[in-house]
Amino acid sequence: MDDSSPEKPRILSRKTVAESRLFRVEELELRFSNGAERHFERLLGNGKGIGAVMIVAMPDPDHVLLIREYAAGFEDYVLTLPKGVVDPGEDIVTAANRELMEECGVGARRIEPLVELSLSPNYMRQRMQVMLASDLYPKRLEGDEPEPLVVETHALDSITALLAREDFHEARAIAALYIARDKLKGEQADTSLW
Repeated sequence: MDDSSPEKPRILSRKTVAESRLFRVEELELRFSNGAERHFERLLGNGKGIGAVMIVAMPDPDHVLLIREYAAGFEDYVLTLPKGVVDPGEDIVTAANRELMEECGVGARRIEPLVELSLSPNYMRQRMQVMLASDLYPKRLEGDEPEPLVVETHALDSITALLAREDFHEARAIAALYIARDKLKGEQADTSLW
């Protein structure tokens, strides 16, 4: 722990204020080291999964697979990366490969962790493991999607054009594509030095 880090607030109380099949809303009463007290609410998962994965699947060194799926939060279809929960008994590589097979109809012979991302950490505890998948092969598994997902192939260098679209706006997917692009460009630069 860095010596300059502030002392964490003390949790005075916590209670569940709402619960659904997927989520639980927890209320926290906190006291900060300066004596200030605040009321916070946060969204917790149902505790059945052990995390989530998002996959940057590369059918070749220059392209990435994106899926079009219905996003209930926006009441519209969005273009994003394949993703899903890590089921009990799975590791993140197994979960990523299963999600690829269910959502894109491909498996990957090579899957490696790329980065861990969170979304809205003031309100949610969930983290997502972004995985980089390559050496793809056809393989379909039945998933839990209510309808077949549309799979699109896009150039990894076309992120700016994707951002101009109204249906491409998920922050985690955008960050994952930039991180994957920079990692792959860095690896290409490293090999060109030899």
